[in-house]
Amino acid sequence: MPLVLGVDSSPHATTVELRDSDHGRLYGSGRVGHPPELVSSVDQDPALWWQALVDARHEAGGALGVASVAVAAQQPGLVVLDEGGRLIRPARVRGDRAAAPDAERLVEALGPEAWASACGSVPTSSFTIAKLAWLRRAEPDAFAQIAAVLQPHDWLTYRLSRHAVTDRGDASATGYWSPREERWRPDLLELVDPEKHWAACLPRVLGPEEAAGDREGVVIAAGTGDAMGAALGLALEPHDVVVDLGPSGKVFGVRELPTEDPSGSVLGLADASGRYLPLVVSLDVASTIESFAGLLGVDRGRFDLLALGAPVGANGVVFVPALDGRAVDAGGVLSGIRNDITPELVARAVVQGVACSILDAVDALRAADVPVGGRLYLMGQGARSHAIQGALASLGERPISVPKGDRVATGAGVQAAAALLGHPPAEVAAAWQLQDAREVEPNTSVDAEEIRAAYRAAREGISSTLEPPL
Repeated sequence: MPLVLGVDSSPHATTVELRDSDHGRLYGSGRVGHPPELVSSVDQDPALWWQALVDARHEAGGALGVASVAVAAQQPGLVVLDEGGRLIRPARVRGDRAAAPDAERLVEALGPEAWASACGSVPTSSFTIAKLAWLRRAEPDAFAQIAAVLQPHDWLTYRLSRHAVTDRGDASATGYWSPREERWRPDLLELVDPEKHWAACLPRVLGPEEAAGDREGVVIAAGTGDAMGAALGLALEPHDVVVDLGPSGKVFGVRELPTEDPSGSVLGLADASGRYLPLVVSLDVASTIESFAGLLGVDRGRFDLLALGAPVGANGVVFVPALDGRAVDAGGVLSGIRNDITPELVARAVVQGVACSILDAVDALRAADVPVGGRLYLMGQGARSHAIQGALASLGERPISVPKGDRVATGAGVQAAAALLGHPPAEVAAAWQLQDAREVEPNTSVDAEEIRAAYRAAREGISSTLEPPL
């Protein structure tokens, strides 16, 4: 009964789980919040990720006797090392407004269709390739020192194993790895710098059960991205959909075929098990709720009660979250306000707007030919809201499954066990019986189509104001 340690290094905190590799029984866990300056900054010191991992492991009891470790971390990002393996500058993470012009230039260089065919996705400013283009433009001295290009999980795995490796899931979020061809595309990096020997800068891509190496007899697994870790931790099957209401909202599933969407709405990523992971970047629900709770002078728990205390439909008040895309950047709207407006109606409208935005992301997956008729999982910080659970179930007209625990850390544990035992991750996840979750049923008396139609009309009203004059 060897023990494995799964690590979730998210934007807000590091969580670890200590589990039995054979059956997934939880023996201990630890969680350490990240400093506020780390949470809010695009530039982050990776040493703080490492310290949080060490502290979370200590909180879990020190994790003595662990036979294998795997790290799942926030993505995409950029960590650059020099020839001595030293950090050249802070890591660059998240959506990056400074890199937006660089992303646009890269897309224009090939065209959206060619990008989708080459690497499964149309790059945005969050992609590693766009951050590299920004670095070359903004910090040429730092760019000139690059000997290795990693993502956040790659760097933590490098600290553990001393090997520059990655997995197919995290590689697929860089903008220069092909899920269809299962290989790096250094020719795409030549759009950033045609003179650099890019092949020598890229980590080795490990297979789903392959280990990066060992640290004092402890097997170090390849690691992966957070969405891929969650897919393993939920034992996700094709047709299932995950709504992650964490700091960087996302909606995704797994399938057997690659997704290549030239519209850019769906990112065609790979997962950590050998399948593919189509993903839509969604709303940062936690920040949205936090903002409106502050505006109303209540905490998140009270905000949830306000929303639950208002009538379904919010008496015609409609909230549309901010539009923040590749081509537009506009504030959201709160419409339908009358003299009888109350904090309860505002809270209900915000919750319904959030649910409609999430369902739009599910529709985007469907439009990209991704099957979405299985279980709908709701996870992340925002998933604790009973108002959001009920609204999403009712407006989506389907049950919602709310799993317990940190499924990203659990998925990292699955990967650690797979590397230790030499078994496919899907086989390990099945043995761990991970699909248990609390079910939230829809309210069938809710007129979902009417509420979603009002939301669409308000959203289209915003879009029309952004159209250039004739």
